[in-house]
Amino acid sequence: MGYLDGKVAVVTGAGRGIGREIALMMAKEGAKVVVNDLGATDRGEGEDTSVAADVINEIKAGGGEAVSNPDSVASWDGAHRIVQTALDHFGKIDIVVNNAGIARDRMVFKMSEEEWDAVVGVHLKGTFHCIRAAAPHMKEQKSGVFVNFASTSGLIGNIGQANYGAAKMGVVALSKITAMDMKKYGVTSNCIAPFAWTRLTATIPTETEAQKKRVEKLKKMSPADVASLAVFLAGDKAANISGQVFGVRGKEIYLFSQPRIVRSIHNSDGWQVEDLAEVLEATMKSHFAPLDTSPEYIGWDPLV
Repeated sequence: MGYLDGKVAVVTGAGRGIGREIALMMAKEGAKVVVNDLGATDRGEGEDTSVAADVINEIKAGGGEAVSNPDSVASWDGAHRIVQTALDHFGKIDIVVNNAGIARDRMVFKMSEEEWDAVVGVHLKGTFHCIRAAAPHMKEQKSGVFVNFASTSGLIGNIGQANYGAAKMGVVALSKITAMDMKKYGVTSNCIAPFAWTRLTATIPTETEAQKKRVEKLKKMSPADVASLAVFLAGDKAANISGQVFGVRGKEIYLFSQPRIVRSIHNSDGWQVEDLAEVLEATMKSHFAPLDTSPEYIGWDPLV
């Protein structure tokens, strides 16, 4: 018996990297899988249907069931067609893994509107599209799972990724509110912030020795390490876990804290600008979020 026997899953961006490993593992665990991938480049350009076909063939060779879908999650109609593919071929939808992504890195003072819109359109809007397309069906059957992908580029920050980081933090909020909205219908929603060597992380610069060393560490992290957590969250044994943000770093799984008040100041007469100038920084500076994301500053190396 497989962990996901009887389940039907959609995995977006399933042709390569993390999505591919999730699709393969879900099929191995008994799920029927819709392998969604446009076959585009890491920038979201072009199409290649062979990318999804290769995953389908591997699943079928292992005795599993799978069909492909080439639609873009950035399209409202496309996302609905992705979910409809599951309904048409397998009769229901139990799991949606929102993994599809692209990168258009640029310093914020050089970033174009097109670069912003393209990344937000796939990551944030695309995640919403797929949730929106599947949620009514899950609501009706009173069960379902969303596994969404966040990033430390949003949770912690990363130079040159204003579009990507903003989209990924949006996914965190979307995922948590989806968990709240769908709780009474037995539907869960969680995020994973992954560390693995994929096409997107391959765009990390290697101009300095420090950057080169960090990339070499990242190359040792397999997308398969991320797949195990995604598959677990998709199954019945994770039915009581929702609204959380997990990270996977190699063989390590961790849980991120979520924003909480860490310090406050009060003035019964209200605050004047001059009062704040004297008090605010002096009182709160030790709690300010860091702009320096180097390992020695934030206390851990996200790429170790």
